[in-house]
Order: sequence, then C-alpha cells, then structure tokens
Amino acid sequence: MMPAAPVQTLVDRVTTLAFDRFVLKAGFLGEELLFVFADGGIQLGREAAPLRPHADAILVAAHSGKRLVTGGDDGRVVETGPDGRTIELGNEKGRWIDAVAIGPDGSAAWSAGKTVTVRDGKGKVKTLTAPSTPQGLAFAPKGFRLAIAHIDGVTLWFPNADAEPERLTWKGPHLDTSFSPDNRFLITSMQENQLHGWRLADKGHMRMSGYPAKTRSWSWSHDGLWLATSGAEAAIIWPFAKEGPTGKAPRECGIRPAKVTTVAFHPRALVLAIGYEDGWVLLVRLTDASELLVRAGGDGTPITALGWDKDGKRLAFGSESGGAGLLALPV
Repeated sequence: MMPAAPVQTLVDRVTTLAFDRFVLKAGFLGEELLFVFADGGIQLGREAAPLRPHADAILVAAHSGKRLVTGGDDGRVVETGPDGRTIELGNEKGRWIDAVAIGPDGSAAWSAGKTVTVRDGKGKVKTLTAPSTPQGLAFAPKGFRLAIAHIDGVTLWFPNADAEPERLTWKGPHLDTSFSPDNRFLITSMQENQLHGWRLADKGHMRMSGYPAKTRSWSWSHDGLWLATSGAEAAIIWPFAKEGPTGKAPRECGIRPAKVTTVAFHPRALVLAIGYEDGWVLLVRLTDASELLVRAGGDGTPITALGWDKDGKRLAFGSESGGAGLLALPV
C-alpha cells in the first residue's frame, strides 16, 4: 500500500528559477547561491552574469562551502571561489576530465584516462597511473589520502608517501566512492545496481544490494551514522553505527511511485532532501519519517542536483531540463 501524500508543504517558501539547461550541481559557495550547468556555465548568485571558465561542456564538478572545482571536455580543471575568481589547477591538453575531488588545505584531485593527479594547496603536483580508468575519486576525512575507484576495486594512495598504494579488491566496475565521516568505512557504487564497502580497520567486506537502478547520488548524515542513497522508489538509508550495515536492513524514506535520483542530508539535523525522476522534491525527517513537500512535479524531468547552505537554512535544487528553485526554511 502506498503511503499517504505529504500533508505539510513548504511550496510557498520556494523561489522558482528556470535556466533551460541541465543542472549538474546546486548549492552554495559561501553565502552565494550556486548552479553548475553541463553546458559549461556557472551561475554564482541570482543576479550576476554566468561565468564560463571552460571552453565547452563541464563534465564533472565537486563543491564545498568555499570552493568549486570543475573539469571539462577541454581538459582543464578550474577552481572557482565565492567571489567568482577562477584559477586553473591543471590542464590535460584536451583529454576529458573524468572525475574531480576537493581535498584538505586547498588540495584537489582529478583524473584523465588512467592518470590521476593530485595538486596540494601550495601547487605541488603528483600523478599516479591507475589500473584502469577511474570513475570516482574521494579524499579521506583524516590524513592526505585519496581513494580511486576503478574496475575490480579501489586504490588508496597517500600522495606524500613513498609507499606503494594499497588495493582493496572486489570484482566488477566500481563507480563513485566515499569515505565515511569517521574514516572507518569506504563505500563504492557499482555497475551492478549495488554498493560495496570495506571496513578500513580489517578490510572486511560489506555488500548493499537490492537496488532496481544504479546508485549515483548519496549523502552522509551530519553524525556519520547514516548513508542515504538513490536508485529506488524511496531513499535507501543504511545504518553505519558500530560495524556498519552488515546483517542490518536499511530504512526506506520518501516512498513514491518514482525513482529517487538525488539525495542530500541537512548539515545539522537528521533531515533528508530527496529529489525524484518526475521532478518532485521532499524533505523527510528520520526521527519520525514525517514528510514535507518542497516541489510537486515542476517540469516533470529528473532532479539532478540538491545542495544545502552551511547552516541548513536554504536548499537549492535543479533538474535535467533546467528547472530549479531555492527553498528558504523558517528561521
């Protein structure tokens, strides 16, 4: 039986925006509203003219509260700050940038073909050749360490150490990768509609399966105890207390007759923003599973980006066709 529709709504607190182009990322840089478009444009603030740091398309993007790093099909890797200033971090001479990641102390990483490059905050560059073309990169929350997802596993690399990189193996193509906030687990999404994980202390394996579609969006709760994921007709939320999700069933929140495409946890509360393939956006509170409607349908195309500001007072979202919005929560 389908759950009842949300009885509470925040629709009247949403400012509707329209860009008519694929929204790759949505969020905030400092206090400025941010949208990154697949066609190469960056909208920083609602009134400013779009930035175009790439010659053509932006393929991948990563952003934090203070930095945006984008990689394009022009081979350039560019950092954009809250003031709109851009810095070229690297140039792969026309090779497509396949993945980017933001690291500590001004560092960043990117991949082009099998080559992974790390640039520290002082501009020092180091490279590594991966076993196969990387699909995902992630910096560890502690220490200067990079996870590189590829076919048959993950490579863990300390760029500043002379030791050989460590390999975590599991057969199959691994896509995105993420460390848990407490640095105890490493998770990858896979081509086979499942997640795989390792406990870093003992290299024990964790399998998280049962998805009808690939997981291409995930988000950790602020306390690091939950991992919310897309890929089903609900947000699938795995528990990561103690030994992780092994032997434990996930929670399912925001059940609707449409697949979840994007998820984003509130930065300070157990509240999850969920975007769906039909353009809906909901907020779900984990403590009691209550739902708040943010957007009903809109242009009917999949939500491709969700992002909170640092205080969790504003939520930006965008869709495949460029429909977007800004939710301002009551103070």
